[in-house]
Amino acid sequence: MAKSAYIHIPFCEHICHYCDFNKVFMQGQPVDEYLEMLGQEMRQRVNKNNELDTIFVGGGTPTALSAKQLEKLCREINENLPFSQGEFTFEANPGDLTEDKLRVLKEHGVNRLSFGVQSFNDELLKGIGRSHKSKDVYSSVESAQKVGFTNISIDLIYSLPKQTEEDFRDTLKKALELELPHYSAYSLIVEPKTVFYNLMRKGKLSLPSQEQEAAMYEVLIETMEKYGVNQYEISNFAKAGYESKHNLVYWDNNEYYGLGAGAHGYINGVRYSNFGPLKKYMEPIAAGKVPTIQEHSVTREEMMEEEMFLGLRKTEGVSKSVFIEKFGCPIESVFQSSLEEMQNRKLLLVDDERVALTKQGRFLGNEVFQSFLGVI
Repeated sequence: MAKSAYIHIPFCEHICHYCDFNKVFMQGQPVDEYLEMLGQEMRQRVNKNNELDTIFVGGGTPTALSAKQLEKLCREINENLPFSQGEFTFEANPGDLTEDKLRVLKEHGVNRLSFGVQSFNDELLKGIGRSHKSKDVYSSVESAQKVGFTNISIDLIYSLPKQTEEDFRDTLKKALELELPHYSAYSLIVEPKTVFYNLMRKGKLSLPSQEQEAAMYEVLIETMEKYGVNQYEISNFAKAGYESKHNLVYWDNNEYYGLGAGAHGYINGVRYSNFGPLKKYMEPIAAGKVPTIQEHSVTREEMMEEEMFLGLRKTEGVSKSVFIEKFGCPIESVFQSSLEEMQNRKLLLVDDERVALTKQGRFLGNEVFQSFLGVI
């Protein structure tokens, strides 16, 4: 039973060079009509009797909406989703959130903000197509705290073009000096259909080597530990009690609604995705239908594989008792050979209660996850 909802706002003031999410330039777009249709999709899809625990509004850039549009979006959410208390997150760009917008969010029950900071180096920010500068991070965090937000997270990206280990250390130091309760840090992945992908194909993208990337990840883990911020997932770190409840829904392989253009959801054993282009998303809703472009009924075998490769992202790993509860059999009876191979390579830790990545395993996570695919 789904206890969470992800809501996608595809509008942006500008497009970053690495972004492959479903997004469009905001200018001249039917934003108000989109918000209407989004409310309608909520009414069509969501079971009103099933109280939600988390809502996450992502994008695009949700905070690119005007204060009035944000108010409309929050009203649609409050009126159409069965949610009274829990974790309610909005993604935001530094520099986007005026005091008006912050007050709208606060008044409508939003209690967590996630800022896309990426780096504290203005040169690097410019090079990846971000429009904010590091000074905007400080003013945005300060404004959010002034309005009463305490649960604030920032996202960082490392292994950026021309980034050095020293530069990443500096970014981490500045991020941690803000003393926020949550941090995410991801290595850059160059995705097709992005500016960076086109540059890479032309040989015009200078990226750090794999060794430099691994060194930055090591710096990340060590620095977070030094500042007392606990690593609870491969790329996520939090002070006790501030782990992202919404993201844990994904890593615990639980079900959730995906609402909005290009959103993905997982309901009643079916993974689905919505149409991405705005017109194609809105047309079926206007005709009283759900805007699904694709559906996949997840088999029991796939569910078991997902339980492993999603759950192993968490520092605490996959619980053996939860696995038995979900599938009626022990992990060992399904994945014995993979477990043995990864243990022998010192990439997995297996005890009576759980299966988890070792520290070395965190650096080779994808290899470990791969070992659980296609073996049943």
